[in-house]
Amino acid sequence: MSDYRAPLEEIQFALETCGGLNEWVNTPGFEEAGEDLVAAVLDEAAKLANEIIAPTNVIGDLKGAHIEGDTVVTPDEFKKVQEAFVEGGWSTLAYPESLGGQGLPGTLAFAITEMVTSANMAFSLQPLLTSGAIEAIIAHGSKEQIAKYVPNMVSAKWTGAMNLTEPGAGSDVGALKAKAEKQPDGSYKISGQKIFITWGDHDLAENIIHLVLARLPGAPEGTRGISMFLVPKFHVNDDGSLGDRNDVRVVSLEHKLGIHGSPTCVMAFGENDNCIGYIVGEENKGMRNMFTMMNHARVGVGLQGVSVAERAYQHAAAFAQERIQSAEIGAKTRDAVAIIRHPDVRRLLMTTRATVEAARAIIYRNVWAFDRAHHASDPEVRRKAQGEADLLTPLSKAYATDIGVEGASLALQVFGGMGFIEETGAAQFYRDSRIAPIYEGTNGIQALDLAGRKLNDAGGEHWKSLIEEMKEFAEGMDRGMKEYKDTLVDAVTALEDAATTLFANGFENIVDTAAAATPYLRLFSTVVGAYLLCKQATEAERRLAAHDGNPAFLRAKITTARFYVEQILPTATALLGPIKAGSASLMEIDDIDFCENR
Repeated sequence: MSDYRAPLEEIQFALETCGGLNEWVNTPGFEEAGEDLVAAVLDEAAKLANEIIAPTNVIGDLKGAHIEGDTVVTPDEFKKVQEAFVEGGWSTLAYPESLGGQGLPGTLAFAITEMVTSANMAFSLQPLLTSGAIEAIIAHGSKEQIAKYVPNMVSAKWTGAMNLTEPGAGSDVGALKAKAEKQPDGSYKISGQKIFITWGDHDLAENIIHLVLARLPGAPEGTRGISMFLVPKFHVNDDGSLGDRNDVRVVSLEHKLGIHGSPTCVMAFGENDNCIGYIVGEENKGMRNMFTMMNHARVGVGLQGVSVAERAYQHAAAFAQERIQSAEIGAKTRDAVAIIRHPDVRRLLMTTRATVEAARAIIYRNVWAFDRAHHASDPEVRRKAQGEADLLTPLSKAYATDIGVEGASLALQVFGGMGFIEETGAAQFYRDSRIAPIYEGTNGIQALDLAGRKLNDAGGEHWKSLIEEMKEFAEGMDRGMKEYKDTLVDAVTALEDAATTLFANGFENIVDTAAAATPYLRLFSTVVGAYLLCKQATEAERRLAAHDGNPAFLRAKITTARFYVEQILPTATALLGPIKAGSASLMEIDDIDFCENR
């Protein structure tokens, strides 16, 4: 079994080079986020993740959750984790002091989330969903709702859950059947069933605040007729105390491939015609409101890919140091050596390491853009930052979760046949990682969002700006990394060519755009990852020359960037051909021929 060691030096470096750490103290609201405070917070979070949370990962996988009566019961070890999480105030980092938070950057909070998720992905889903619910209530709820519900959610005394999916309405949320009927007192009666509700019920908090999408009588069809409702598990009295149980209950738990410690619930609302909810925002604006929660969750899910692949990598690298198998290729002796000496094993490890570091860099930059969009003093800076954050979100979600699965698979491969055996622990990372490309909008939907919506936002201003930034950097590369200047310039040019092609397609060629969306997202993500790793390598070279920092770490950063540009970036630029090929070969075969005539 693996121990987890939070990669503090890597996280700190990524925050400094991609997450704006050195700019935090000059950002309104973050003045206290100085170097000493940040270092102390990261250090304490690492202790929490390494010593308290990480040992429960396998326990959650083996024990899972179960229903007793009308409540989901989690492993006893999770209760100790929740207690430490609450007592340490880890849920409060990025929220305003007026709501019980600490007012620190969201980027710092995401770095803490990475450690928690690597330590136990199943547990981490609970604070992730709560955080998204908080964001949605703050953005769209009334002052009374914010005051009544949010402080206890910020403290993690209460948790939140997102209720979208139904048996007949998955990615097509507009097909949902859940109903809401307004009552004389202004509340609403909610009825219907929701499936795949992560942490929809549990015993780690005294109340659960559900955000539920439902349709009012006479509402328009599709997503235009959806409203959002706040439905507490227990009613909340005017004095803040808990009242009677609401008519919402867990019906069953799903039996899943992975994340067994996270209860995935089938939830029933209004079985006794007495489920009371409260509208959040305006009628028929629920889908827009829910996107506030979903966009936060999408970047958080992307972080899951980084987190699981990071731990899988650590697990595999430790095994490769210990496993003695075969003589070293090219050696004069036939003595068996540790498999980490074999080139193909190193390829597996370096691919995982490099893609994890690239995805981490993209996500930290993404979250720092969100921070600037909310806190920068200049409105124009906020506008551009929001555009950048929106552009990077599908990259963060889809690319990072794809490499999460790929990295967990490669790490398992390092173990060989032992990786296929549950006792070694490698299989759990692979099983846990597989859900991340599916939920919070499948990665195909993220690609469509990027190619169809984000590409056209503000007339293409945001992607054009990023491409110009990458070109300028590539043209100015110096020191040791200058040998990769042409490679990076060619990659950015290929991305620009792909973006220009899809941008010009318009609605008349929308099928071609849809067919190209997934390879386009992969191309985009890999080029941005290469750019950010080259930036990190350039900074590492500067620090080495100045004798500033750990030389071994800095040299490894440079080597990792070189590997990514040499071995991974060319596979992405080759996607320009498929992107420009159109949809003919994809759509030509008749539907029935996928099953017959083979």
